[in-house]
Amino acid sequence: MTAPSTPAAASRPKAPAPRSAHPHASVKVHEPRRDDCPWCGSARLRNRLRTGDLRRHRPGLFTVDECRDCGHTFQNPRLTPEGLAFYRRAVPGAPRDPATEGVLALRAARRRRRSTARAMLRFGEPESWLDVGTGYGRFPETAREFFPYTAFDGTDPTARIERARLLERVEEAHRGALTDPHVRDRVAGRYDVVSLLHHLEHTPDPRAELGAALDALRPGGYLLIETLDPRCVFAALLGRWWLPYDQPRRLHLLPLTNLRAELGERGCEIVTAGHRAAHVPHDLAGAAALALSHALPAPDTPWRAIPPAPARQHLRTVLLYAGIPLVAAAGAVDLALAPALRRTPFANAYRVIARKPPAERRG
Repeated sequence: MTAPSTPAAASRPKAPAPRSAHPHASVKVHEPRRDDCPWCGSARLRNRLRTGDLRRHRPGLFTVDECRDCGHTFQNPRLTPEGLAFYRRAVPGAPRDPATEGVLALRAARRRRRSTARAMLRFGEPESWLDVGTGYGRFPETAREFFPYTAFDGTDPTARIERARLLERVEEAHRGALTDPHVRDRVAGRYDVVSLLHHLEHTPDPRAELGAALDALRPGGYLLIETLDPRCVFAALLGRWWLPYDQPRRLHLLPLTNLRAELGERGCEIVTAGHRAAHVPHDLAGAAALALSHALPAPDTPWRAIPPAPARQHLRTVLLYAGIPLVAAAGAVDLALAPALRRTPFANAYRVIARKPPAERRG
């Protein structure tokens, strides 16, 4: 029988709520390590880096390998779906570094979205457009300035897509991965344009994602891709401080030659491919922001058993903001060098526009 509560027990202060547990304690975070390349099957792999989560300070160690034959670069071992969910979800109380977040915002700036949308003007106004991994639908919102009569739809695995629909940035919101059968069936053969903007690097299987994107296109439709280039010279020079690695959230980095060959094998015509328009000038600023955050006292995080002293937390905050001018100076150098670097192996991203084969004529 349960003992009745006493006034002393009722007045006893409650213990503080436990902090978030390390994911390794409850779920399997990593898949088994691969001994071959997921793109070409070669066993000639080399390690590119081992690093922690430099941007969000979550627990864990992550490895990135490169195939010596085809150049495909990938997280190895790869995160499980449970591990991906842990590292991608927002956690209340998780630290945010304003310098790093500001650098990352460059890729999603409205000016860049306008440049990407403008690249499709030469093909006329499409009737329908699917933006894969659209998030809050900011790209469709911008692209509508150039294509006011186009119906924009979007896919995203998170609840952000529902917000995009409520804001009328997309007409149809498909929640889930493009490769999910229920999403794939709903979008099959419906679109004149499908865009994959900095999306392939986040997918567990880029080849399957490309297949699903082509299935969503009508015959003769266009695939618009922007993604990171692992052969960027900055990746070799900066190592784990190269912001586009962004471990553990980016799973694959595809060289341009691999993507061109894959699309060609699927019968697509490569209309345009190159680095000039897709390069994001943030390599030096990103490295400075990550190095600054790493050099300062460790931040408080929800998964730390013992939080740092308040004075230590305050010192970190003060030094972070004091270091922002250093990051801004590195950003100014990035912008100054960008016109020259866009045409060189220092370019960090590329854009591909490919045309799906038209329907075969029947005699």
